[in-house]
Amino acid sequence: MKLAVIGGGSTYTPELVDGLARLDETVGVDELVLFDIDQDRLEVVGAFAERMLRHRDSTTRLTLSTDKVATVSDASAVLLQLRVGGQVARASDETFPLECGCVGQETTGAGGLAKAMRTLPVVLDVAETARAYAAPGAWIVDFTNPVGIVTRALLDAGHRAVGLCNVAIGFQRMFAGWLDVPPARVTLDHTGLNHLTWIRGVHVDGAEVLPRLLEEHGQELAERVELPRALFDEIGALPSYYLRYFYAHDEVVQELIREGTRAEEVMRIERDLLALYGDPTLVTKPALLDQRGGAYYSEAAVDLIAALLGASAAQSQQVANVRNDGTLPFLPDDAVIETRCTVTTTGATPLSVSPMDPLMSGLIAHVSAYEELALDAALRGGADRVRAALLAHPLIGQWDQATRLSDELIARNREFLPWT
Repeated sequence: MKLAVIGGGSTYTPELVDGLARLDETVGVDELVLFDIDQDRLEVVGAFAERMLRHRDSTTRLTLSTDKVATVSDASAVLLQLRVGGQVARASDETFPLECGCVGQETTGAGGLAKAMRTLPVVLDVAETARAYAAPGAWIVDFTNPVGIVTRALLDAGHRAVGLCNVAIGFQRMFAGWLDVPPARVTLDHTGLNHLTWIRGVHVDGAEVLPRLLEEHGQELAERVELPRALFDEIGALPSYYLRYFYAHDEVVQELIREGTRAEEVMRIERDLLALYGDPTLVTKPALLDQRGGAYYSEAAVDLIAALLGASAAQSQQVANVRNDGTLPFLPDDAVIETRCTVTTTGATPLSVSPMDPLMSGLIAHVSAYEELALDAALRGGADRVRAALLAHPLIGQWDQATRLSDELIARNREFLPWT
């Protein structure tokens, strides 16, 4: 089996390599190809990845490549973790919306739209290359944000694609630790859109334990998602930490103006990580990598790839980004949702979801409509389409703001927008 990673020079890559090495016999990857357009960075990350594999006595052969066709040729799965424009573009995404009093975040609001506009043309080009050269029936697994919009673009273009996020697995692992049970026994009623999800239930061997978790760990959870503890009781669910951008928008904006953006912090962390990766004596992932984000990314990716490629002995239930197909009746069938799925070699099929409270379904429908307009803007271009998407976003929704943000988004990303 050959696995191709687009964006292999990412500081996330050692997470994936660590997961593959630990599950070498289960997944059975013969060749792992890391592709990146930044050759210097690729060589640093790649050399460290090679040391990690050899330290684990892995039989996987590692190849570094700047040739897209060679990378995906005969691959059974192509994993997308690219960032068009790098961290500099992310810093822009998280800064310019603040000037209009809107949240600056790489997947939410104007920043998220900017990232989608830059990303979709590149992702679709990679996917078409994979269609032509990858192994028959190859899967595309997308970890590139904004995952929901990117996954929908891939599916609309007829690709075999599944989107992946680490939010659900992070909560699952944390709950399993608190309950002192193996993670496999813990399942989440985790539903919504990518970066817009709620956990409405937590089950251990089928028994509901969310009330117990809220009673025993409610304040700790409130601190983790940075929302009031009383909110959980009010809505009857645990919101993911991305809901803070909606439930405490103005507070977040002031914090970002006062304390700086996440992008600034990530750039510092990445510089330090790359310096560590360059140490020829380092053979295991450093503790600093935990601060980069993406906790349990490797486990989620490896589990999903294993199930899609039939490397798992049984069907696998995982949270993934997939077609709605009637799962949430208030959304179109072709919308992409994030929910618990059964994953096999035929793909990820969403499990049934109990009716959602209007407090949740209303916001999901609103953001899903924005995502549809965002996809249209990214694929067809035009200042009017960019403005329409921003006008539809629940955190913007005003003509003057949408116009200012649209003008700034286009000006800052002109080199990445072929229609400008």
